[in-house]
Amino acid sequence: MPRPSKFEHGSPNVAREKSRTRTVKLYYDPISTVSRPVMMFAAEHGIALEFEHVDLLTHQNREAAYAAINPNLVVPFLVDGDLSLGESSSILKYLADKVGSPAYPTELKARAKVNEALDWFATNFHEYYCVMAVYPHLGIPHGVTPQLAEHMIAFGEEHAPRWLNVLDRHMIGDRAFVCGDQISLADYLGASFVVLGEAVAFDLSPYPNIERWIARMKARPTWDATYAAFYGFLSAVQAQARIPA
Repeated sequence: MPRPSKFEHGSPNVAREKSRTRTVKLYYDPISTVSRPVMMFAAEHGIALEFEHVDLLTHQNREAAYAAINPNLVVPFLVDGDLSLGESSSILKYLADKVGSPAYPTELKARAKVNEALDWFATNFHEYYCVMAVYPHLGIPHGVTPQLAEHMIAFGEEHAPRWLNVLDRHMIGDRAFVCGDQISLADYLGASFVVLGEAVAFDLSPYPNIERWIARMKARPTWDATYAAFYGFLSAVQAQARIPA
């Protein structure tokens, strides 16, 4: 008999659950680079979310029950009543508007700069730094041959500095955060991408403004709890790498 999935909706408790006050549910995994920005933002703003862990390491995201909820088979994924919403950036914007957070300013030009930074992190920076320079070290994407992984890493290490320089000198510069002197949604997303490099001991010393900014983000009271599972995962991976074959 197939193992029941925790994502099934046919349990005897469904009727009771529906009668309760509606909650906003977040499907997530704390080791997911794009889940942590939403987790941290929600924690800092006191947003009551019902967290549903989708274990990426055991491929729960590929189960049919989760596919019925999110056919993209990725996290994070938000369900708020009749709204189903994917993509970390979109979820951050939605929650920020829902609670009126100053991290997503309403003034047109200020909001445009936050949107620009969010898109920049999710496209150019993510591609060259995360996808190319870091993820292949961790066996991501799955199925990539060792030869292709080596080429991806070499390409990323060659080209990622271009985007790190932009972030260091032009986006952060002498300011406290990416879009100015106040934290914005771009900081929650961007910091998660940058610290991913710690998985491979990526050297950020040539980028002092980035190091200062990351230190400021790590000093926030919600950082340790949000990133605990991520650092636990890194410790396990590093310990395994030290075990002789």
